[in-house]
Amino acid sequence: MRKPDILLIMTDQQRGDCLSIEDHPVLMTPTMDTIGGSGVRFSRAYSTCPVCIPARRSLMSGQFPSTHGVVGYQDGQEWDPTNSLPNVLRNAGYHTYLTGRDMHQYPVRKRYGYDHMVVLNDYRRWLDRQVDVDTYSPEGGVIGDYYSSGIMNNDWTARPWHLDESLHHTNWTVNESLKFLQTRDPSCPYFLTVSFLAPHPPLVPPACYLDRYLQEELPAPAIGDWAEPPEHGGKGDDPESYRVNLQGLALKTARAAYYGMINHIDDQMRRLLNPINGVDRDNTIIIFVSDHGEMLGDHYRWRKTAPFEGSARIPFMISAPERFGLKKRLVVDKPVCLEDLMPTLLDMIGEEPVPDIDGRSVWPFMKGEEVDWREQLHIEHSELEGQDNIGHHTLTDGKEKYIWFTQDGREHFFDLREDPLELRDLTADPASASRVEEWRQRMIEELTDRPEGFTDGEKLIAGRPYPTVMKDKAGQ
Repeated sequence: MRKPDILLIMTDQQRGDCLSIEDHPVLMTPTMDTIGGSGVRFSRAYSTCPVCIPARRSLMSGQFPSTHGVVGYQDGQEWDPTNSLPNVLRNAGYHTYLTGRDMHQYPVRKRYGYDHMVVLNDYRRWLDRQVDVDTYSPEGGVIGDYYSSGIMNNDWTARPWHLDESLHHTNWTVNESLKFLQTRDPSCPYFLTVSFLAPHPPLVPPACYLDRYLQEELPAPAIGDWAEPPEHGGKGDDPESYRVNLQGLALKTARAAYYGMINHIDDQMRRLLNPINGVDRDNTIIIFVSDHGEMLGDHYRWRKTAPFEGSARIPFMISAPERFGLKKRLVVDKPVCLEDLMPTLLDMIGEEPVPDIDGRSVWPFMKGEEVDWREQLHIEHSELEGQDNIGHHTLTDGKEKYIWFTQDGREHFFDLREDPLELRDLTADPASASRVEEWRQRMIEELTDRPEGFTDGEKLIAGRPYPTVMKDKAGQ
């Protein structure tokens, strides 16, 4: 039998709880929901380094950040993986194609196994051709650019999309994906990666989507009993500050725009996932994930990198043709990650596993089988300039979470079963002392033999240098 087609749909910066199938109080995602509804949803999926470059490198390689060597945000790092996901699939006979947002490759045009890519720089050139710049500025110039509204790529500010909806990057990404489906090589299966730029800022949904959520009573940010607001509420700081205490209309507009961006993606995805002219779901494995989440004001934080659920937990859903034996509407609560995608797909299409990867196939879970699974996931992020005390190492089994901050040695411990919003830090709770100590020992074991020297085998050592690139591993 011919191998199945594979459709990987990836959003950028979408929280794990931002799905209506997760009982979100206002957000509508019926198209995304159908993937989990007709297949399997992993409710405890995490980004092992919750920022774009290492997360996407982990998806492409099947390797944890400490294996591929990038443990934080560091652009401009060329990489020569022996086995990338698209390269392995291409070698297995797949036509490989990437549309939309790139996978943070460097150089930008390096394909890493994709036969062809139509990515952000192509969109910018296309958009410039569509917009009559003289309409916007007597002096000319790239006034029609995606960022020309003044809302930038890490800001919490928001406004409606300033051009016609058909010119939005979300629409363009789906257009290019449909073009591929119409012009691809029909003699072989395909691996199509549909990579959306949204809901990553700029928070610029088409006006109807912003208006929809401005009319709703939106959920308030989660504020833990341990969280401290930024000095002066963050006022006077740059709009891309990761610490700000938004209030009133500013807060509601940011959250409404974020939800609107996701709702917009969901509607556009319907053009791909429909029985009339969309993909052939009878012969297509469909994966929906994001690279990391967004704090969205939780605990006075915005953006990503943090170890908390808003930043680190991601949507992760898979559907497949009936012959793969998936238990429909199954929800799996084991800790999984982006590294698990490559071994899963190779398992499902009957290809041999590749060496030197950390991920594991989740296909047995999807068939309802018992699996001897990992006890925990390790989540990390290095120190980042301009974001003090952001470096952390985190362990979670999806039920409990232990966080250790590398600069000052602060700890958090949360019982996610009773406290999924991480409102109560239990590190000082006498009743939780034994659990905290157990997780602390697990962390010491996890960090033993790391080059940074975070432990001497008996205790955790704060204040050690924590560079973003592990130069002996990242091709440096």
